[in-house]
Amino acid sequence: MDGIVKILVFSASAAVYLFVMSKFLGKKQLAQLDVIDYMLGIAVSSIAAEWAIDSGNAPFYHYLIAMTFFFVINLAIIFFERKGRRIKKLLKGVPLMVIYEGKINYKSLKKSKLDINDLMAKARDKGYFDLSKIEYAVFENSGSLSIMPKTEHKSLVAQDVEIADPKPSKLPYYLIDDGHIIYSSLRTLERDEKWLYDRLGIHSKKELRNIILAIYDKDNDNIEISTKK
Repeated sequence: MDGIVKILVFSASAAVYLFVMSKFLGKKQLAQLDVIDYMLGIAVSSIAAEWAIDSGNAPFYHYLIAMTFFFVINLAIIFFERKGRRIKKLLKGVPLMVIYEGKINYKSLKKSKLDINDLMAKARDKGYFDLSKIEYAVFENSGSLSIMPKTEHKSLVAQDVEIADPKPSKLPYYLIDDGHIIYSSLRTLERDEKWLYDRLGIHSKKELRNIILAIYDKDNDNIEISTKK
């Protein structure tokens, strides 16, 4: 029983200390978790877990010292970040423009370690199922995607426009994904490879490697292409 009580007391102590630390660090830790915050969070959480199930091999203040050490490191990083942009850039990196003026920036996409599927997933999470509706997209240090839609696709409020019979929303047809043909879309459209090659003006699969994304607009019979160049 003494062992169980000890674990409960230590667990409660660790939780209280973590709570106090998080109050000092502010809501940024929760809202904008970046690589360094994640790393320090894992370190502190691991120490807190060790403290909670301590078997008596180390005095409790050893855990407090270790957790406080990482807490001070985090405060020091925040302090130095405010002193200069270069230091912040070194420690946290910079946001990357992955879509610029409606076109996918392939270099930034590679630098962000995202592939086209990751980009589409993050865009869908923001409510954009069609990348062609996006004018600018920034991959933030926190891992989130900030989007500015094209002017014609910006959200309108009721007083901006009156639409009597709006057209229903439709999912876009993705024909090429990072150089690979999406055959399920071709089957849905009842088209084949030859039709796709003719519409893209290419003659072999080798030429597909330069195409990051191809989206077909069935209503306007138009294919929008994003390339690596």
